[in-house]
Amino acid sequence: MVRKKRTDVAAGGESSQSQEASGGRGVQRPPAAGCGAYQGGGGRGWAFQSQQGGRGSGGYGVSGRGGPQRGGMSPQHYGAPQQYQGSRGYQPRGPTPSQQQSGAVYESGGRRHESGPFSGCPRPLVPDLPQATQAPYQAGFTLQPMPSVASSASPPPEESHSEVKTLVEQLSLQPEGAPTQAIQPAPPSSKSMRIPLRPGKGSTGIRCIVKANHFCAELLPDKDLHQYDVSITPEVTSRAVNRKVMEKLVVLYRESHLGQRLPAYDGRKSLYTAGPLPFVLKEFIIALTDEEDGAGAPRRERDFRVVIKLAARVDLHHLGLFLQGRQADAPQEALHVLDIVLRQLPTTRYSPVGRSFYSPDLGRRHPLGEGLESWRGFYQSIRPTQMGLSLNIDMSTTAFIEPLHVIDFVTQLLNRDASSMPLSDADRVKIKKALRGLKVEVTHRGNMRRKYRISGLTSQATRELTFSVDERGTMKSVTEYFQETYGIVIQYTHLPCLQVGNQRRPNYLPMEVCKIVEGQRYSKRLNKDQITALLNVTCQRPQGREHDIMQTVRDNDYQNDPYAREFGIRISDRLASVEARILPAPRLKYHDTGRERDCLPQVGQWNMRNKKMVNAGTVNNWICINFSRTVQDRQVRQFCDELVNMCHISGMAFNPDPVLPPITAWPNQVERTLKTRFHDAMTQLHHHPHGRELDLFIFILPDKNGSLYGDLKRICETDLGLVSQCCLTKHVYKMNQQYLANVALKINVKVGGRNTLLMDAISRRIPFVSDQPTIIFGADVTHPHPGEDSSPSIAAVVASQDWPEVTKELLISFSRATGQKPQRIIFYRDGVSEGQFYQVLLSEVDAIRKACDSLEPNYQPPVTFVVVQKRHHTRLFANNHRDWNTVDKSGNILPGTVVDSKICHPTEFDFYLCSHAGIKGTSRPAHYHVLWDENKFTADALQSLTNNLCYTYARCTRSVSVVPPAYYAHLAAFRARFYMEPETSDSGSMTSGMAAGHGGMDPGRRTTRVPGASVKPLPALKDNVKKVMFYC
Repeated sequence: MVRKKRTDVAAGGESSQSQEASGGRGVQRPPAAGCGAYQGGGGRGWAFQSQQGGRGSGGYGVSGRGGPQRGGMSPQHYGAPQQYQGSRGYQPRGPTPSQQQSGAVYESGGRRHESGPFSGCPRPLVPDLPQATQAPYQAGFTLQPMPSVASSASPPPEESHSEVKTLVEQLSLQPEGAPTQAIQPAPPSSKSMRIPLRPGKGSTGIRCIVKANHFCAELLPDKDLHQYDVSITPEVTSRAVNRKVMEKLVVLYRESHLGQRLPAYDGRKSLYTAGPLPFVLKEFIIALTDEEDGAGAPRRERDFRVVIKLAARVDLHHLGLFLQGRQADAPQEALHVLDIVLRQLPTTRYSPVGRSFYSPDLGRRHPLGEGLESWRGFYQSIRPTQMGLSLNIDMSTTAFIEPLHVIDFVTQLLNRDASSMPLSDADRVKIKKALRGLKVEVTHRGNMRRKYRISGLTSQATRELTFSVDERGTMKSVTEYFQETYGIVIQYTHLPCLQVGNQRRPNYLPMEVCKIVEGQRYSKRLNKDQITALLNVTCQRPQGREHDIMQTVRDNDYQNDPYAREFGIRISDRLASVEARILPAPRLKYHDTGRERDCLPQVGQWNMRNKKMVNAGTVNNWICINFSRTVQDRQVRQFCDELVNMCHISGMAFNPDPVLPPITAWPNQVERTLKTRFHDAMTQLHHHPHGRELDLFIFILPDKNGSLYGDLKRICETDLGLVSQCCLTKHVYKMNQQYLANVALKINVKVGGRNTLLMDAISRRIPFVSDQPTIIFGADVTHPHPGEDSSPSIAAVVASQDWPEVTKELLISFSRATGQKPQRIIFYRDGVSEGQFYQVLLSEVDAIRKACDSLEPNYQPPVTFVVVQKRHHTRLFANNHRDWNTVDKSGNILPGTVVDSKICHPTEFDFYLCSHAGIKGTSRPAHYHVLWDENKFTADALQSLTNNLCYTYARCTRSVSVVPPAYYAHLAAFRARFYMEPETSDSGSMTSGMAAGHGGMDPGRRTTRVPGASVKPLPALKDNVKKVMFYC
């Protein structure tokens, strides 16, 4: 270790002096011991904002992001009863507008509950609610989802409505200057808008039993939970250091000063006990030895002043009421306390990341490339359900930095031997970006493995570095210092040194004497190869995943968890057994000229053999450009011929001759090539018999194409005004017929065609849709990757309607084509976490109302607003993995499996639907939660509609896992992301089954966005692109 000598005074480092306790309070000072550790943490929130414009658009706009606010726990009353008795009539959670207008009253009887509030399994039954009556079906309905896209920088969320309001406010049916009726103000708070109760349980489908990775949690009623505020001085940002302090305090003073209580600590400001401590306020002095010191000084023992003060009693009474359905809102404070208690022991054993825990001991490590490796772990969360409290446990995997010698890490990072070749400027930037902030330990001092955090790289090579060794300015080189002091000859003198410590007192460490400390999670964006490697690791068949979950429960041994016993929590060791139903697949309609005019999908899939698209598009004029240097001209022509032929077979009118012959171009000249070729084609089309517009670009790309894909889409859709189809080299070589058929499906919808329809739409048998003109929206929001401060959050909205094309004026177009305005609105909203339900309910449902009112006074069609969630950890397993009547060939539950009991919300309208067949790994059901329902859907009606829509996805002949309107919105939002970040990926999370964010980050991961950072504006789409499903 070399410290550069400085004559000026060093800037403030951490003080080793502790604050002394003031008089009048008992100050406890233990013997010196312990060590510190570091762990980052934090949360992340989002805001939803978009602007709408252009024909047929589903808008994407930009928004800032801010963390969700959570208030502290308020003091609670004593005396929660141990037993609830009596009956209670159910009331709605606030009248809906339609109820206010019609004077309808919604009632149901309660049942008498004789069990205690926290009896676990089984829990008191929630009263059955009456089914709504289905309306007669009078009108047909078909789906044609279309995008609506525009861009703008958005104001802060509190200063603007959601994109839905902006979307429709521009679509006025009134002449300019016409008077409008005053719009009702938004509800003042969530108390005036209530999430609807469950309208009974569904009955459609074949009944079966499935297992869920939920474990009953029983809470003993005799525990008196207390919350204490904790203040640790000097304040540190690391939860791990805070926990070290509190762990030592408990060890030293549990018997003498804590009344033998075993407290649970959240790592920040709160401490919880199962009973009162023998004091209201007390101070302690705890001494810890620093684990590391960036300045290289001798490790110090630091004193921490800990003040523990009674804050409140945790009210479990309302948790019991909520689980019994006698209280509307979930008591989040009580659930938060129970989560902290059950996380306490795993936190001491493993590396906590969000709600997951990881360790190299929980499974085999797998290299991911460029110095990363995967660690196995598990997710754990306490949840309120119909069966009482349940502990949701799932397997998880994320990326960590490999504990390599820094030289080996750099070799992997650069993908070449870094020990001999000099580094380029680009190499230095890449190494510095990868190493900055990492902890390393030195290897040249024997057993003394001091740890340091890297702050940067030296600009000079090691052999050129010198430093002052005394006050007279005597200089010595780094290589001389290590040879004289440690007897080490530095071999890689051409490499820069690591710079550790602060900038005022830089310290130099040669790379070869440093090793990366184990257990550092990688929170940045993974590249495509790393994503592929991580997916291969996380992919696990259902039977194997179920086995690992059960093994995790056994290893965690909750029965002997001292914290669980202290707080009276009992966890079952059996998977929850849940009643489910398998919904039937819908029959699909194809064109009458095909040999097969309709088909019934089998196990969630079908094919286009002997079928023609129900509304085939036309491609008169097209050109092809090859950006792959390994594909020959002859192969390009052959591939284009095969693709055109497949489009013909599928029913499209596709001119077999391109406007210009295919050419091969360099990827680094993409913009010039496209614009030149486009200009040449348009010149040629002035004399062309098939019109004067270019319909389609076909591109052949290298398998690894970096930013090329994003650049092509941006230029075509925002500059040239063209749709395009990209094909990878590997598919050009294979020319697989199934692949060509799927590409034909995508091309057809891009040029304005429609692939298939639901037969029930034609025969007018879709409940709550066929009886009245209905429009369906889908919305999603995507956030930038960690560290990309200049990228916006992007929202997208798509919509579907009856016969006409959905254009800029979505509702106006509907009205003109059908002679009437939409009488129902169904809105599927993706990208919403549970903590944001009321925020979305307050802002977006009200925005929809105002948007409709802006079309015409008193125009308020009933709205059903459904949140679609995929980032959850509930998994469903077959009750018998060998029963081929209940599993598909991958071992997963059958498509159409729906669950609306036991593991669902105690009272609200939600369900899990596995609408797709498993291909690889364990299927993840989508979770649908109804936040607003003026249409009064029955459980069967909404579940069947959602399942049937999943068979209408335009890009393949399979049912998909998420309802297509939300899926299309996701695609549109990520297409906008490509415009901003050409090398982005539309992959979702990278935890096991992809449940968190890139790099294995949890949904609650912290953002690195710098406040006030400038956000790049989105380029605007061309009008003719907005008319079609360009994002498919």
